[in-house]
Formats: sequence, C-alpha cells, structure tokens
Amino acid sequence: MDEFRTPLLVDVDPGHNLNDLLAARVTATPDRTVVEHKTGDGPWIPLSAREFDAAVVSVAKGLVARGVEPGAHVGIMSRTRYEWTLLDWAVWAAGAISVPVYETSSAEQVHWILTDAEVSLLIVEKVQHAATVAEVRSEVPHLRDVLLIDEGAVATLIADGAGVSDEEIVRRRGLANLEDVATIIYTSGTTGRPKGAELTHANFYVLTVNAVKSLHEVFSTPNPRTLLFMPLAHVFARFIEVLVIPGGAVLGHTSDPKNLIADLATFQPTFILSVPRVFEKIYNSAEQKAVSGGKQGIFERAAKTAIVYSRALDNPHGPSLWLRLQHKVADVLVLSKMRKLLGGQAVWAVSGGAPLGERLGHFYRGLGLHVLEGYGLTETTAPATVNTPRLTKIGTVGQPLPGAAVRIATDGEVEVQGPQVFKGYHNNAQANIDTFHDGWLRTGDLGTLDEDGCLRITGRKKEIIVTAGGKNVAPAVLEDRLRGHPLVSQVVVVGDQRPFIGALLTLDVESLPGWLTAHGHPEMSPAEAAKDPAVLASLDKAVERTNRAVSRAESIRKYRILPEDLTIANGYLTPKLSVRRMEVLKDFAGEIDALYGGPPSSGPKE
Repeated sequence: MDEFRTPLLVDVDPGHNLNDLLAARVTATPDRTVVEHKTGDGPWIPLSAREFDAAVVSVAKGLVARGVEPGAHVGIMSRTRYEWTLLDWAVWAAGAISVPVYETSSAEQVHWILTDAEVSLLIVEKVQHAATVAEVRSEVPHLRDVLLIDEGAVATLIADGAGVSDEEIVRRRGLANLEDVATIIYTSGTTGRPKGAELTHANFYVLTVNAVKSLHEVFSTPNPRTLLFMPLAHVFARFIEVLVIPGGAVLGHTSDPKNLIADLATFQPTFILSVPRVFEKIYNSAEQKAVSGGKQGIFERAAKTAIVYSRALDNPHGPSLWLRLQHKVADVLVLSKMRKLLGGQAVWAVSGGAPLGERLGHFYRGLGLHVLEGYGLTETTAPATVNTPRLTKIGTVGQPLPGAAVRIATDGEVEVQGPQVFKGYHNNAQANIDTFHDGWLRTGDLGTLDEDGCLRITGRKKEIIVTAGGKNVAPAVLEDRLRGHPLVSQVVVVGDQRPFIGALLTLDVESLPGWLTAHGHPEMSPAEAAKDPAVLASLDKAVERTNRAVSRAESIRKYRILPEDLTIANGYLTPKLSVRRMEVLKDFAGEIDALYGGPPSSGPKE
C-alpha cells in the first residue's frame, strides 16, 4: 500500500480559535479540576476550570498592560511547570503568539530565536536564563521586557493588569480564527540553524478534538489525568497541554527527572505520554533493583512472560490457559510492583519522538500498560499517526489520525497531509519550497504502509549508511535495540563508505553503580568500566543480541566506548534527546577511524 487516509471525525467552526476550546471546557464542567500544581514536596493543589480560566484572564490583562498587541510574539523560556501552561493560555487570551525557547539554549540560539521571531516580551524561569539573555539583549532591538518566573513574574503581570477591562480580553480572545498562527516552535534540529515552524490554532484545535474522539477509551475513565514531564518548548508537550482540555483530563507538571517516580506515585496518572528513553529507564531501573536484591531470575522470567503473553494477545485464540496462569504469577511477583512505580492507575501510554521497539512495546502491554506508539514531527503538531485501542500493531506507529493521510514516495520517504500539518517556516521561503512536494509534507523519514494502513518507520532518509560494499543500512534498528542494555546510554552506528558497520557507545553513569553492585563487581569510574573485562563481556553479548535483528552485512562488527556521554549540555543531544549525528561524526572522527584500523583518539577533536 502506497497511501492511506483516515476520515475526519469532528468538524470545527473556522471562526473559532484555541480560546473557544478552553471556554467550552469552562462551560461544560466549570467546577471540575483541570490543573493540579504543587511547590517542591508539597501537596497537589487542584484548580477548577473556572479558577484556571480566571487566572488566565488575569495574566492576559497583565500582558495587555505591558504593551503586548494582538499578533505580537511573546517568548517563554522555562522548564516544564504550571506557570508555563498558564502563560501559554494567557498569551492566546491576549490575542498574541507564543514562542517557546528551550531553557538549555545557548546565548547564540536565544539570540537567533528572539531576533528571527521579533519577540517583544520574554518571560524566563530563572536568573541563569536571564543571564543568558543578557549576553545578547543589546542585539535584540524588539525585546522590551524580560520577566522572571522565580521572581514573581506571574504576580507582577496580575498586578499590572488590574486596570485592564474584562471586555478587552473578551475582544482579544475572539480576534484569531483557525488559520491564524498560535505559536512558532523552533525545531531543535540535529544539524543547522533552528527553523521556526508556524503552527496555527487549527493545527492544535482540529487535531486535539479529533484525537480525543479517536482515542476515546483513554479519556473515558471517571477521572482521566496525566503528568507532563517533557519540555514544553517541544511540540509533543504542547500538544498534550492542549489535548487535556477537550479530553476533560487533569494536567499536572513536573520538571526534575529525579522526582519523576515520586511525582508519578502521588499524582497517579491514568495515562502517560512520553518518549521511549523514559520507558527504557523505568525498565532498566526495575531490572537493576531486582538484580541487587538477588531476584534477577524472577524478574527475567516475569519480563519474558509479559512479552510472550502480549504477543499471544495478537493470536486469534489469545494466550493459553497455562500462559494466563504464568502471567498471573508474574504479575504478583513483579509486574504489579512496576505498575506502582507509574502511580498504580496508569492503563494507557502514548510514546513518540523515537522508535519504542517491539520488545518494550510487548513488555509494557504484558505489564498492563497499553503503549500506543505514534509518529510525528514539529511540522505535524506532534502526532500524524498513532496506534489506537481498537487497532494496535506493536512495531508500527499506527494509522493516520482523523483527517490525515500518509503516502510513501517512490524513494520510500514518508509524506503527510492533514489538518495538523503546519503553515510553514517563519521567514524561510526556501525551506518551505524544499519541505512540501505536490501539497504533501516531506518528513525525511523512510517507511512502509501495511494492509491496514499502519505505518512502520524504517529509518531516516539522511541517515542511511551505505557501506563500501554498497549495502544500505538503517542505523535506527541497531541503535534502538542496543540502547536497551542497562549499561548503554547512547549509540551511534557508523560505517558510511567503510568495509563494515561499527558503533560508538556511551555508558549510562546512572545505571553503572547499580549494575556493578548487582553483578558482584567493585565500584569503578566510567573510564575504568570502559576497559573492564566483565563490562565489555556484557556489552559483547548485547551487541550479539542486537545483531540477530539484521543480516550479517548490516551487523555491528566492532564498537568503541566514548570517553563522555552524549548530553544536551555538551551539544550532542537535542532537547528532545535526539542525537546530533553530524556533530558526533565530526568530533569523534578519530574514534571512528580507530574502529577501522586508524589511530585511536582519546576524545573529541578540538
């Protein structure tokens, strides 16, 4: 199949905008909780739809008082927190356009976004963020004000807006229509300068109301709720922020990875939206805990049972009676405890941003958490396709969402049409020409469609490796599998124009101590572990297991452990945790040469 289209389920009045979406929630359930927030280790504090809307109006008045005109660009530079969502909705209530800035951005990146988007007011979270802005502020002529959340920006705006009338906010809330821009999200990108994707009110509005209809089982529980922990500067989190409004769900926020498990336990989400790396971390953490407690065998048997049980669910006759009994035992011993790590109430999860992998998909379904893997880009307002409760094919990213279509070009590239496809890039006409083909969005990804219209992503068009022998290799298959080992943090598969496939690995410094203890090895530094025979033997086995998924010509023959991890801080990961492949290939060229017999390098080249 070369093309598949899903019909639209819900039509939206073209005169509406996102403010009408929130207004509908307030009208339908004014006294039901829409947001819960907390400070530090304090309790979750609920805000009803009416209370949240009143807060939005108060902050919007402050923006008006500060000179924010309809259509103006307001920047938000902060970690994920309640104030981010409050400010976002307030910007829309003031008739303006929000421009997210990653809190990890460098001064150069901040300068580019603020100048390209002509941001007039910027709200940052911390003094450190303000300091980064200060480095370039003299070169940003449109920027009038910088407010700090940690120094009372919200309270300041509320006080400033005391003299602005309710009627003015009502007027401004009605100015935009569906085709108007709601936000400009700058793609973090793995190469080059970020491009500002203009996403409209329609992109979010039409997409979310149709997603709720398509995934109605996720929202049909008595009290649907989700905890948002991904960066709100990224489109996936922004989609969730809007999705909970028509979904009738409660939204919570947390930004510190160290508090994630504790916050999941107290917030108790019924559905989770995340990237695969988080699901891998949760699995690896549980495995290491079992090993250190002398229960490695029990955990491994339970995990295998969960996977086999999930696979059997796809068979016409389902799991056998014996397998059901084994699954119940595994549930009592291991699986139920892992569900408690996720808060104990989560039944559904949506995974996106990178391939989850069949192993984890089946494990979590066997655990009792149905992971609906999806696929999308910033340019598709997050999801373009997703598995649904009624049609889940683990290993695929599902069918197009309602109103969307997917087709496979002659060269295998995935192309998308639909209401979630963005308006275009801000101030970048050439990029728009390059990105659209015959009215379809070029994604840059390679894939196939099965007989049910479910999409399977097979690789990234620009990342296909062609070995010296002419073999085309998609690195994602190998990287995703090998990254599942608890000792492995990141993987970059190499081999372009080389005689065989190799890999650069980094060690997971968080998992390393637990792994060493669990396996009876003494404490050692990452540098020592990279040369330890036991560690290398475990990695050798992991590579061997990974290679079973591919042909001999595509298999990893050699690997090297890099002297440092790939992180956002050192510039090798994007904020959504994608590897900046070209930067790695350039800076670690010596390590790559060493794989193929060249002189080894002790680290990245200056």
